[in-house]
Amino acid sequence: MNIAVKLMQKFKDRDNQNKLKVYQDKAELIRKRNLEAWDDQQLQGESLRLQKEAKSGTPLDELLVDAYALVYEAAKRKLGLEPYDVQIMAAIALHERFLIEQHTGEGKTLSAVMPAYLNALTGEGVHVLTFNDYLANRDAEWMGPIYRFLGLTVNSVQAGMSLSEKREAYAANITYVTAKEAGFDYLRDTIALNEADTVHRPFHYVIVDEADSLLLDEARVPLVISGESGGSKSDGILFAEVARQLQQVEHYDFDEFQRNVYLNEAGAVKAESLLGCGNLYDSHNSHLLTSLNCALHVESILKKDIDYIVRDGKIELIEEYTGRVAENRYLPDGLQAALAAKEGLQWKAGGKILGTITLQHFISLYPRICGMTATAYASAMEFEDIYVLQVVQIPPNRPNIRIDHPHRIYTHKEAKLKALVQEISSVHRAGRPILIGTSSVEESDMLAEALAVADVPCHVLNAKNDVKEAEIIAKAGEIGAVTVSTNMAGRGVDIRLGGGNPMQAEVVAKLGGLYVIGTHVNESMRIDDQLRGRSGRQGDPGDSLFFVSLEDELMLRFGINKTIRAPRQGEALEEPVLRSKISHIQRVIMGQNFDIHQELNCYSDMVEDQRRILYEERLGILKNEKSMSPAEQRVRLFYIDEFWADHLAYVSYLRESIHLESLASRNPIDEFHAQIIHAYEQIPAKINSESANMLVRLGGSNDPAKWEKFGLKSPASTRTYIINDQYIQNKRSSWTGTTVFAYWFRTISRPIFKLSKF
Repeated sequence: MNIAVKLMQKFKDRDNQNKLKVYQDKAELIRKRNLEAWDDQQLQGESLRLQKEAKSGTPLDELLVDAYALVYEAAKRKLGLEPYDVQIMAAIALHERFLIEQHTGEGKTLSAVMPAYLNALTGEGVHVLTFNDYLANRDAEWMGPIYRFLGLTVNSVQAGMSLSEKREAYAANITYVTAKEAGFDYLRDTIALNEADTVHRPFHYVIVDEADSLLLDEARVPLVISGESGGSKSDGILFAEVARQLQQVEHYDFDEFQRNVYLNEAGAVKAESLLGCGNLYDSHNSHLLTSLNCALHVESILKKDIDYIVRDGKIELIEEYTGRVAENRYLPDGLQAALAAKEGLQWKAGGKILGTITLQHFISLYPRICGMTATAYASAMEFEDIYVLQVVQIPPNRPNIRIDHPHRIYTHKEAKLKALVQEISSVHRAGRPILIGTSSVEESDMLAEALAVADVPCHVLNAKNDVKEAEIIAKAGEIGAVTVSTNMAGRGVDIRLGGGNPMQAEVVAKLGGLYVIGTHVNESMRIDDQLRGRSGRQGDPGDSLFFVSLEDELMLRFGINKTIRAPRQGEALEEPVLRSKISHIQRVIMGQNFDIHQELNCYSDMVEDQRRILYEERLGILKNEKSMSPAEQRVRLFYIDEFWADHLAYVSYLRESIHLESLASRNPIDEFHAQIIHAYEQIPAKINSESANMLVRLGGSNDPAKWEKFGLKSPASTRTYIINDQYIQNKRSSWTGTTVFAYWFRTISRPIFKLSKF
C-alpha cells in the first residue's frame, strides 16, 4: 500500500512541476509584453478593446496574456507593486480553476486581481469571497485603483448595508464579500416577492480566499433565514437542574470520541423520578427525552471558555478552527436553549425557518470556482471529491528557511507546562519575538498566568478580546514581544518582523526571526501548518516547535498514553515512533472527518436538489417568464414559500429522529431519502390547491392592498443566522446497544410487571 501511495505522490508531484513549467513560460511571456512605454490612455484603450473582445465571445484564454500584462503595468503605476513571477503563475492557475497553495506573505491578494480582471471583462461579474467584512472592505479599497484605472467597477458588501447599497455592490464588475454575507443575501433573494427586492445577479466566477476554511472547515455550516423569533424558553432550567443531578457512568454513558452522551437504565429511572413524568420512553414524553438529552449534551460535552464564552450576558460560540467568536452563530434550537439554561440565561426560540443552504451548496452555485490558501495540499483528496478542484502548489518567491523542529513530547501536562514556560523564558531573554498557539481561551489564560509568575510579560489574544486582534498581531513581531493566542493567530494574518520597522526587522532577523510555539497538536495537520506559517514569510528566518503531552485530549482519545509505558518524568520523551504515531492519528482523523462529511452530504444533498428544482420554478415566476396575472404570481410565490418552509420543518424533524429507523434494521439514510421524496412529491399539488382557493377568494384582484389583507406578503421581519451543525452529526448514533435494550426492556416489562414507575 505504501508503494502505491508513494507512486501516486510521485505522479502528482511531477504533474505539479509540469503545470508550473507551463505557467513559468507564460509568466515570462507576460513580462515580455512590457507596457512601460505606453501612456495611461493607451493602457485604458487596450482595456476597452479587451472588454469588447470578451463580450463578443472571444475565449478568455486567448486574452489572458494581454489582460495580465495590463494588470501587471497598472499595479506598478497605481500601487507601486510589481507582481512576482510566482504571483503571475498563481494568477494563471486561478483562471484555469485550480485551488492554489501559496505560502503566507506571498501576496495572494494581488495574485487574485489578474484572474478577477480577466473574468470580469465579459460583464458578468466576479465575486471574491473573503474571510470577514474587514478583509472584504480592505481588499476592495486596496486593489480598487487597479480595476478603476482599467475601466472596471469594484465594490465590497458589508453586513448591515441597505437593499439598494447591496444591489449596487453586486452590480459592480468585481465584488469583494464574505461567503456568509453573500449566502445570506442569496437566501433573502429566494423569498423575495418582487424582483426589485433581490440583490444578486446570476453567478459567474468566484475566487475563494482562505479556501480550506470556507470549502472544508465551514462547508457544512447551514446558513438560515427565518421569521421573527418566538418567545423566551424557560423550561430549560428544569432540565439543566436534572442533568446536574445525573452522574456519568452511574446514570449516563459518555462517548468522548463520538462527542455523544446517552442515558442508561439507571439514568432513565432517576430522570423519571426527578421529572415525575412516568415512562420517559413513552411516545407522549418524547419532547422530555429530547430536552433532557440536550441538557446532558451541553452539561457533559460543551465546555465554557473552550466551546463558548459568556460575554455581556450572552452565549457566544467559539469557532473550533480559528478560536474566534463565531458571530451570529447558534446551536440547533434545543441545544442553544439548553446551553443558555446551563448558564442561567434566557434564550429566544427561533422563528419558522424560511430557507437554508450550506456554504458548500451555496459556493457550488457558481459555474466557475477557484480558490487560494496557504494550506491545501494535505486535503487535496477532499477538494477533488467535493468540488472537483485540483490543488496546485505555487513555490515561494524566496526559499522558505524556517526550521520546523520535531515535536517535544512529555508524559504529563504539568511537565509540558513547566517545559513551555522554561523555553519561552529562555528565548524571551534574548529579545526574540514569540508567538504561542494554544488550544482554547481557558488554556491561553492559564499559560498567561504561568508566564506572569515567571516574569514574562505577554499579550493574550483569544475570543474574549478579539476586538484587539489587529493591534496585537501588528506588534507580535517586535523585539521582545510574547503573544499567547488561540488559533485566531493561525489564519488571515501577516506578522512582520520588527512590526514593520526595517531597523527592528534586521535585529529580529539576526535573533532568528519569529519563534512559533504550539502547546498542542490539532486534529488537522492543516491547522498546525497554519500556525507554523506565521513564521518564515518571504524568506525570513524563523522556527516552529510543538509541545505535546500524553495527557492531551487527542492522545487520550486514541489511547496513546496506554501504549507508552514510560513513568512520569520531567524530561521530553525521545521516541521517534511517538512522533510518527501522532502524524498517523492526524491522518486517521482527517480520513474520518472526510467520511463523516460524505455521510452528512447524503442527508443534505437531496434536500438541496429539491430546493433548486422548486427555486427554478419560483425564479421563472419572479422574472415574469410565465404567463400569469400579477395576482397569480403573488399567490403562487407565496404558497411555494409556505410549503417549502413546512417541508424544511419536516426535514428537520426527520433528521432529529431518523436514528430510530436503525431499531427496525433499516438504513437511516435510505429511509430519510424515501420519506423526503414522498413529502416533496406532495408539494406541487398542495401549491396548486391552495393557490386556486386563494385566487377564488381574491376574485382575481390585482390590488396589492387586497393581497396584504389576505396575508399574501413577506414576513414582517426576518433574521439570518448560522447553525453549528457539528453537534447534530452524531445524533444517529445516540441509540446504542444500552439505549435500545433500555427502551425495549421498559416497554415490554411495564405491562408484565404492572409497573408505572421504578
